[in-house]
Amino acid sequence: MKQTVITFKADEQITSALEQIPNKSEFIRAAVLAALDESCPFCGGTGTLNPHQRKHWAAFLKEHQLEHCDECNGVKIHCKHHGEHHHE
Repeated sequence: MKQTVITFKADEQITSALEQIPNKSEFIRAAVLAALDESCPFCGGTGTLNPHQRKHWAAFLKEHQLEHCDECNGVKIHCKHHGEHHHE
């Protein structure tokens, strides 16, 4: 697998913290992969929806609803037709 070098700007606090880590590259790769894995699949992690995404979201909500989960205190998706719950 071909690797590419990516650089980014970091403030003094981040730079200082990274200096304490033995394998900075591995740590940064792991952090980026974790952040990508945790980002919202719908908005892509932006936190906002564009007009086309809002249309898709509105259509989705016709068949689903968001509910509060008492177990994990998160949001879960309830399919109105199947009675199944999926954690978001």
